[in-house]
Amino acid sequence: MRLADWSQLILLGAIWGGSFFFARVAVAEMHPLVLVLFRVAIAAAALQIYLALRGPSFRLALPHIGLFFLLALTNNVIPFSLIFAGQTELGAGIAAILNATTPFWTLIVANAMTADEKLSWNKLAGIGLGIAGTAVMVGPGVLAGLGGPAWPKFALIGASLSYAFALMVARRLKSVPPPVLATGQLTASTVIMVPVILLTTGPAGLFSASVPVWAAVLGLALLSTAFAYILYFNLVASAGATNASLVTLIVPVSAILLGIAFLGEHIEMFELLGMVLIALGLVTIDGRLLIRK
Repeated sequence: MRLADWSQLILLGAIWGGSFFFARVAVAEMHPLVLVLFRVAIAAAALQIYLALRGPSFRLALPHIGLFFLLALTNNVIPFSLIFAGQTELGAGIAAILNATTPFWTLIVANAMTADEKLSWNKLAGIGLGIAGTAVMVGPGVLAGLGGPAWPKFALIGASLSYAFALMVARRLKSVPPPVLATGQLTASTVIMVPVILLTTGPAGLFSASVPVWAAVLGLALLSTAFAYILYFNLVASAGATNASLVTLIVPVSAILLGIAFLGEHIEMFELLGMVLIALGLVTIDGRLLIRK
């Protein structure tokens, strides 16, 4: 990749790592489901404005409305809800590390549901390392009560599984331009979340959070969602999807550093070991470091 590509990759990793930081700040006062609504609604509005100014037309999404709602459920509503619920107990760094297991579950789901994305030896080895890393992160906490309760960690793993199924849905929308794809799923997510909020938390106190929490919400929606999508699409176009996927290695580092610097978080040794195993698994799946030149 060119220097400009690496710069975009590092910036994107920092921004997506920041999403876990912003969420950790916001869930201190805001119900997780309410946070999901504001994240998707504000980001959808920002991207609708982006499409209106830059194109392409959002009307390209209309023939695929059913798939967009399915994508909204699996790529936004379900995983965001699980992540934010988990972050009521988990720090930003741990949440980001568990979220980094998404490629492992994606490979497993793709192997079962597609004909053209079958497992190879390096992918199998990478999945093994990733699952081992996840077990190391979760297991000691289950057995000895270390690192907080276990359910938030399983919530983050559930979010990663949801992302894996979302990619199977997204495969069926390859003909839709990426900016329209992002805008469509976030718009559909907003439509879903409005009745969910009315039926669960209700409208009372919807806007009662403090100024720092609203700042975190805006950072989450505008920076870590709307702008991050645009940056990601630019990176995919410039460097390719495989190179862009390397951002998965950067996000946990960014989230950990932000959590330690601003939230006073710390990480247990077994969680660090799990992170190392997950990182090794991602590198093994990528395969490029294993190729001799």
